Amino acid sequence: MNKKKRGNKKTDLSFGNFKQRIAKLLANNPQQSFNYKQISKRLNLTERSEKALIPDVLRNMAKAGLIKEVGSGKYKAVEKRGYITGTVDMTRSGYGYVVSEDIEEDVFIAERYLRSALHGDKVKVLLFARRKGTRPEGEVVEVLERMRTTFVGTIEILPNFAFLVPDNKNMPFDLFVPINKLNGAKQGQKAVAKVVDWNPKSKNPVAEIIKVLGYPGLHETEIHAILAEFELPYEFPEEVEKEAEKITGKITKTDIKERRDFRKVPTFTIDPTDAKDFDDALSLQKLPNGNWEVGVHIADVTHYVKPGTLLESEAKERATSVYLVDRVVPMLPEKLSNDLCSLNQGMDKLTYSAVFEMDEKANVLSDWFGKTIINSDKRFSYAEAQQVIDTGDGDLKEEMLELNMLAQKLRKKRFSAGAISFDKVEVKFELDEKGKPLGIKFAEHGTANELIEEFMLLANRRVAEYIGKIMKKAPFVYRVHDRPDPDKIDSFSSFIARLGYKLDSGKNGPLPKSINKILSSSAGTKEQNIIENLAMRAMAKAVYSTDNIGHYGLAFKHYTHFTSPIRRYPDMMVHRLLSTYLAGKTPEKKDFYEKQCEHSSKMERVAMEAERASIKYKQVEYMSENLGKTFEGVISGVTEWGIYVEITENLCEGMIHIRELGEDYFEYDEENHRIKGRVTGKVFTLGDAISIEVVKADINKKQLDFKLAQ
Repeated sequence: MNKKKRGNKKTDLSFGNFKQRIAKLLANNPQQSFNYKQISKRLNLTERSEKALIPDVLRNMAKAGLIKEVGSGKYKAVEKRGYITGTVDMTRSGYGYVVSEDIEEDVFIAERYLRSALHGDKVKVLLFARRKGTRPEGEVVEVLERMRTTFVGTIEILPNFAFLVPDNKNMPFDLFVPINKLNGAKQGQKAVAKVVDWNPKSKNPVAEIIKVLGYPGLHETEIHAILAEFELPYEFPEEVEKEAEKITGKITKTDIKERRDFRKVPTFTIDPTDAKDFDDALSLQKLPNGNWEVGVHIADVTHYVKPGTLLESEAKERATSVYLVDRVVPMLPEKLSNDLCSLNQGMDKLTYSAVFEMDEKANVLSDWFGKTIINSDKRFSYAEAQQVIDTGDGDLKEEMLELNMLAQKLRKKRFSAGAISFDKVEVKFELDEKGKPLGIKFAEHGTANELIEEFMLLANRRVAEYIGKIMKKAPFVYRVHDRPDPDKIDSFSSFIARLGYKLDSGKNGPLPKSINKILSSSAGTKEQNIIENLAMRAMAKAVYSTDNIGHYGLAFKHYTHFTSPIRRYPDMMVHRLLSTYLAGKTPEKKDFYEKQCEHSSKMERVAMEAERASIKYKQVEYMSENLGKTFEGVISGVTEWGIYVEITENLCEGMIHIRELGEDYFEYDEENHRIKGRVTGKVFTLGDAISIEVVKADINKKQLDFKLAQ
């Protein structure tokens, strides 16, 4: 019996394999017809048993509509099929999909037809013949562009060769490493390997070790592994550092003469306590007519970083600073980011400013943009600024209180116009000198944060309006945010309804107003973080673009990024473009900036993913000290393989596998986003409060396993 089953399985596999090969043969020769002998010859079949199978395969394919019989025993393709290009989206199971602009639906690629293509690769795909009502399928015929050639993983050494087992879940193959290419890597260490060869006939790519990271579980090893996984740099090239060191930073009389002087105007910065670079400052003074002059002063990075330099090239490639749990991977070398460009207290600094005349109602009566020089009177932390606001006493109290009053009025207007209030909880770690997490806390968001936020938003908006309204067809870099997909909003509405919240979806009022109401109502509840995450997932992603479609989340028709050039390359582009237009000159063509917008948007996503990975790593490490302990949590996700639970007190998330839910047969109810026991009727659904016990903390995989608490 067992032999018969194995034999049937083999026949089925051959049958399916012949289908694909025949489909490809006929597709490549759409005008020709073939009989089974001609097909057997074209497929280089030599075994009698294989040749005997072909007539049955052909009849089966014709009956299914995959090919057509044009004469007695002769077959040809049903339709002419072409090639498409697209990007591979791999699954954990080994098969993938190709996302392409050439076809509306994603194209399914079976594992055997990926032909060494990996997640994120740009590929050329041959589409197979398709029956009506079925999904499109195809075969990768060429890898056009590799997303990556380096992988992070763990070394496994055997007597005559070694492997690197990748950490990346989307990499289904181990990398074969010849013994002479280990370059000092030892058994069990984490390392970075580069693929040097991959014969299409070989399952495993051949690689060499290019960097040894150390043993798993050590803080530096894991942080460097995260940087390597996302292909982020550890340090600056020596020649870039040398170029930065050559910049003196001396402010000349000519520099001062060409700038508007704010050094005698009360000015201050507000930043996190541990901040080392300060790229924005605020100034305030009363005008003779009784109105207020508010200055938003931004570090003039482009004064130091010139086009054509190594510093410019490096900043353009990095596109953004990356903030991990224990360090910043800066866009610019420390000489610039923490010294020359940073608006340090008590020092003359070159700035690029947006200056506004405002009345007591926070109406902007006029604005001015240009190069300035400032000297910050005070460096406030957010906590220090908050104390001045709360007590009405302290350094620069008059300026601080007046700016806070104006900021709150700007904020009120913004939300009245339809802005959405996303104040996501930010996780912070208390680390010892070795990087071990001692505790988890949440960053507080008070009115001092809102003060800075509102004036940065004002400057960004007014700069974009200046270009967008006055010079409508001029190339510019916008920060855009599209309207949400209606299907995602419907899904969000369905989710939160199970938590007792109702979304109007625009039927009884503006959608942003309804979302804000839900965010406000859920504040302080156990499900607050889940609702905020779901709401953000329902939104489109903000990106950089030269085509202005407005910013939906902020309710601005024009918006850009002008206020953080130390850590964002798009802000540097905006500074240069604004200077070009103010001088009456013509910039580069639009395509030049659009290409860099796409790269900056991509690097922003990479930075966010790396940040999340570092947070997840520290959460798992922190919870590894709490094995066996019980915590209260909320179900944050429901899948066919189990439920995800987020611990309320520290937002650490882990999974309870479906087999651990109890003595019952549990089924995944996708439509209602829940898991239900077939016998007991026990239901686990999103947002349910639940007690869990920590079972396992896998630092290598950055995964937590829970079980139901007794």
